[in-house]
Amino acid sequence: MQVVTSVDSVRQHVRQWRQSGERIAFVPTMGNLHAGHLSLIEAARQHGDRFIASIFVNPMQFGPNEDFAHYPRTPQRDQEMLERAGCDLMFMPEATEMYPYGLEHTVRVEVPELSGILCGASRPGHFEGVTTVVAKLFNIVAPDCAVFGAKDYQQLTLIRRMTRDLCLPIEIIGAPTVREDDGLAMSSRNQYLTDVERAIAPVLHATLTHAAGRIAAGDRQYREIEAEAVAALSSAGFVPDYVSIRDAGDLGLPAEHGRERVILAAARLGKARLIDNVRIFEPEKRASV
Repeated sequence: MQVVTSVDSVRQHVRQWRQSGERIAFVPTMGNLHAGHLSLIEAARQHGDRFIASIFVNPMQFGPNEDFAHYPRTPQRDQEMLERAGCDLMFMPEATEMYPYGLEHTVRVEVPELSGILCGASRPGHFEGVTTVVAKLFNIVAPDCAVFGAKDYQQLTLIRRMTRDLCLPIEIIGAPTVREDDGLAMSSRNQYLTDVERAIAPVLHATLTHAAGRIAAGDRQYREIEAEAVAALSSAGFVPDYVSIRDAGDLGLPAEHGRERVILAAARLGKARLIDNVRIFEPEKRASV
């Protein structure tokens, strides 16, 4: 595996592989890799002849009171994990390489409306930072496909929308959420949890699963279901940001029956902000006889 830090080095390797007719798969990450990331890597290896991963803790997607300075960084371990996973190229740039004019003066990419709801409402500017850095990485790597985890369902939806709208010839692949045995979605931020909080954390997924079951059974009292889920999380010790039932395709508010839904949630537990989602196919509304 090659480890590079410059845009020119990435493009040089990609140019050589393109000349050989090889298909390139890409996984952008912020490092501190775990088993959830390895599932993205496995998906990338299945969709490409060459696999590139980036390790970059993107300052633009962190708010002023968030955990950018303390976000876990484990570059040596990340390198070892990627090499064992069969990665061909690890791109680990400095912020000055990604933002040569500085954060205040960089060109920004924003997906209207979608970037301001759900986690975007709780974290103003976050998704602008995500779409900006991903657009830059796509221009640097020029992959045939890129893999993102479905755990951050809103992010996955935004990246798909941005890619289509900017006419980028990149296939966006969503990889299923990888969970611990007790249902907790794997995340680098899980290590912020104390032992007591870690025991509580699986309640998030259990709450969403219960709510999803009501919807799958035909219950369309969406606001009531959301309120019940918020109350359950609060009783367990979470501080919920939101629980929201949305259309799975575009994250719009549910309208037509018989569409696939997704119930999403974000909640704080101690120092950790946890997110999760469950997808549901709502049954068609039967006409009364």
